[in-house]
Amino acid sequence: MAEGGPVNTGTFAPLREPTFRNIWLASVVSNFGHLMLGVSAAWEMTRLTSSSQMVALVQTALMLPLMLVSLPAGAAADMFDRRKIAMAGLAFSIVAGATLTAIAFAGLLTPWLLLLFCVLIGGGVALYSPAWQASISEQVGNDQLPAAIALGTISYNLARSVGPALGGLIVVAAGAQAAFAINAVFYGPLFLAFLLWQRKHLPSRLPPERIDRAIVAGARFARHSPSVRNIMMRAAAFSFAGAASAGLAALVARDLLSGTASSFGLMMGSGGVGAVLGAMLVSRLRDNWSPERAILSASVLSAITLAVMGYSRSLPLTCAAMAISSAASIISIALMNVGIQTAVPRWVTARALSLFSAALTGGIAIGAWFWGMVASEWGVSNAFYLSAGAVALTPLLALIIPLRQTDESEAEMAPLDGEPDVKLGITLRSGPITVEIDYNVDPDSARDFYNVMHKMQRARLRRGAFNWTLSRDISDPARWTERFKCPTWADYLRQRSRYTQADRELQDAANAFHNGDGENRVRRLLERPFGSVRWQADSPDPQQDRIDYIGP
Repeated sequence: MAEGGPVNTGTFAPLREPTFRNIWLASVVSNFGHLMLGVSAAWEMTRLTSSSQMVALVQTALMLPLMLVSLPAGAAADMFDRRKIAMAGLAFSIVAGATLTAIAFAGLLTPWLLLLFCVLIGGGVALYSPAWQASISEQVGNDQLPAAIALGTISYNLARSVGPALGGLIVVAAGAQAAFAINAVFYGPLFLAFLLWQRKHLPSRLPPERIDRAIVAGARFARHSPSVRNIMMRAAAFSFAGAASAGLAALVARDLLSGTASSFGLMMGSGGVGAVLGAMLVSRLRDNWSPERAILSASVLSAITLAVMGYSRSLPLTCAAMAISSAASIISIALMNVGIQTAVPRWVTARALSLFSAALTGGIAIGAWFWGMVASEWGVSNAFYLSAGAVALTPLLALIIPLRQTDESEAEMAPLDGEPDVKLGITLRSGPITVEIDYNVDPDSARDFYNVMHKMQRARLRRGAFNWTLSRDISDPARWTERFKCPTWADYLRQRSRYTQADRELQDAANAFHNGDGENRVRRLLERPFGSVRWQADSPDPQQDRIDYIGP
């Protein structure tokens, strides 16, 4: 990553960084293959069955793994070497794609077998995706991060502008099995780019969390972070409402336009061109418009073009509507993606992105299935009209779940200084740990103190604390006690290492109410439930991995 001198933050500035450029170029190639898979699988399904719902389920099969696998994949990317996690996901997709190709050439492909391999290939991509997105910040500077995120979106949509059309032509000329083979091969350059990346992996001073605890920590962070939670809900609603465009495009080409696989490919390619143009506008819109204003405008435009797609019987008109709809959609999605990456600290970046991806792709997967059912009952055109109406209503969600403006201090890491006073022999696995903090607060300031501690509750919980309470002494109204728990001593040390600058400022604001001499009185207690201590000489308490303190 380049250091020193003026920083160019233009749309293509991150491509000056060699590692980012190599991975980005390889990602364009892999996206070509993945989009060819989507087109060829959807069109092959129209050959294998006449069911509209089964055709729509192809999109669900490709997207569902991103919803189900993303959070464990994000946890793994935060815990281990992101480069190796990305390579593992790509290797899995290569093997699954090669197997699908062999089955297709053998003439053994069935509708349900096709859906199964779409799920498997999507699972590999789901494992790779959070690791790739979270590693962008390691390849470019913070000033270039929004542009790099936009380029990641452009990478997909640049391939989308040509890949689907090329995939349709390949299906017409050589059959779907040829497109399946190209998909498997095109993951190779991206695997090689990650293999050649000389990433400096800095292991944590603490051992990795268990995968289940890491998943829970990521989910709890999102739950107690209003900015992340609101973006996820808005992304899920928007993608569900507009999923008719992705799930029913093959039916538009076949039923409304009486077209072929090449017509379908041209439609999808038009969507890709529009998405590239939309992604290139993200930085300018982010600088000049508020996120809510940009998303409102994009939603209205997307709703209008969805209705046009349902009405049109002309391929050029449908392609134009597809391009405009994709541009509007990608603007909304990219702005929400940037909002996630700039709102979360590094320790949970991959998990937050995986949750965002799960919300987005889950909305598309469920929406594609839902609009497929609507199309089966009431026709493709009516499904698009209803989808357009749903998209037009999504901006109203701003009234109840607005997108919050975030500050850099919310993501900037600032771990606590100092060391806990430890005189008891404990291990990283010792626990539960109860922490009590006393505050001596002027009763006249009680309400203001309480409001600050209400924010403190969310901050503690999203960093990993449990069972947070705030108590006031009945005999001494000036004395307040904050109390929370951590499952183990290691979890408590992780909680201390996860402070951001905003968390430090919040702690300073709470400490300012304390009128006692010296520091706040802090007690760290090792809980000993009945039966947990073995006093017998023949069953000693093990002291493996004994430590006094490990922390920031």
